[in-house]
Amino acid sequence: MFTEVLVAVVIGGVIFFLVQRSRKQVLKTEDGWWGPGAPSEGGEDVTIKPFKITTSDEEIEDLYRRIDQTRPVPSLEDSQFNYGFNSQYLQKVVSYWRNEFDWKRQVDKLNQYPHFKTNIEGIDIHYLHVKPKKVPEGSTALPLIMVHGWPGSFYEFYGMIPLLTEPTDPHDLVFEVVCPSIPGYGFSEASHKKGFDSVCAARIFHKLMKRLGFQQFYAHGGDWGWLVTTNMAQLEPNTVKGLHVNFAPPSKPGLPMALSIMLGRRFPKLFGFTDLDVQRLFPCVEKLVVESIKESGYMHIQATKPDTVGRGLNDSPVGLASYILEKFSTWTSRDFRNLEDGGLTRKFSLDDLLTNVMIYWTSGCIISSMRFYKENFSQGLDQPHSKIPVYVPTGFACFPNELMHTPKLWVKQKYRKLVTFTHMARGGHFAAMEEPQLMAEDIQNFIKTVEKKKKKK
Repeated sequence: MFTEVLVAVVIGGVIFFLVQRSRKQVLKTEDGWWGPGAPSEGGEDVTIKPFKITTSDEEIEDLYRRIDQTRPVPSLEDSQFNYGFNSQYLQKVVSYWRNEFDWKRQVDKLNQYPHFKTNIEGIDIHYLHVKPKKVPEGSTALPLIMVHGWPGSFYEFYGMIPLLTEPTDPHDLVFEVVCPSIPGYGFSEASHKKGFDSVCAARIFHKLMKRLGFQQFYAHGGDWGWLVTTNMAQLEPNTVKGLHVNFAPPSKPGLPMALSIMLGRRFPKLFGFTDLDVQRLFPCVEKLVVESIKESGYMHIQATKPDTVGRGLNDSPVGLASYILEKFSTWTSRDFRNLEDGGLTRKFSLDDLLTNVMIYWTSGCIISSMRFYKENFSQGLDQPHSKIPVYVPTGFACFPNELMHTPKLWVKQKYRKLVTFTHMARGGHFAAMEEPQLMAEDIQNFIKTVEKKKKKK
């Protein structure tokens, strides 16, 4: 009996030690220099400069000339979007782009919020900083950084910004929103050196928030924004008050995940699986392997040889639009692959979709945005951040048509303080742009929960 008790105490002690050690783990990083050449001897320029998006007749004329010279290729009969962007429908999109889309008007829309640039680690970082026009008496605006992914941009959040900075419900929290462009995306300067990954972006965004005067703040992200904000929480868990994400593929599958894949279809309640979980996960070979292969060809290219295909996309606006907009079709709903128009305008307007494409076109950022895959995957799948849990309070919005479905059990393996897990009524991968109201509501509910818990302490 004594031996059994002793063994139990020892095992318990080891588990306690491992748990305590993992709790104390913080992601380590070192300052970098991503500008050309060597760092300047004069030190970093911390100036914050207003920035305005501009265009010109010459820029638009060059776009039209390139569009007019496109060489259409007929799609296969009865192929819809199963071979990629349907060529017949692409011609309709291109015709609208060439004859009806008003880029100058969209530039004015982009400039409705204040834009800025500041130099961090040798590169100019572009960001929006939107302050609320009115804050209820006795309360303060909560700082919130929102980070986009690929092939999106800061523009994805335009529908959400007014809902967060000027909420109509008097009981809602009011936010001061910062939306940066990941370096190499949009109007943020790209790294001039190899090795700029998600941890580097996270470190730079921490520096940005400190430069803006925020000692603590909330963070939200989807797609690459999920990983960047997750890294931010791992780097400085006392700075990030709460993390909200709508994408969380397992970074390091463990035993609970393996068991749930093997047994979850037969014993769903044992793993807390809902009907949606079962529907999206099983049969697992079809749902987790075959579907992933169907939608990940781009990732293999961008994680290995991004510059090759990127050069072609950077020269051809029609090629660029085809490459980007196909994602806004199939990543919004995989069923859209079977539609002649890819369901593209069922959730988005062509004006909004083409505005996002134009951000890539006018900034010439498609190659540098694709390199972000190379930098993150070239270091392997066993990077330090993949092994470190997140102990910052976390909220997860589970959209039913997300590219990769992640049940609650899997999310909790990484995010140990999961405060809210919401099964969203509708929406896919680009949820912030597709369903801004639902996303804003979930952010509100999550942060309200965190704030209430902080007040009780």
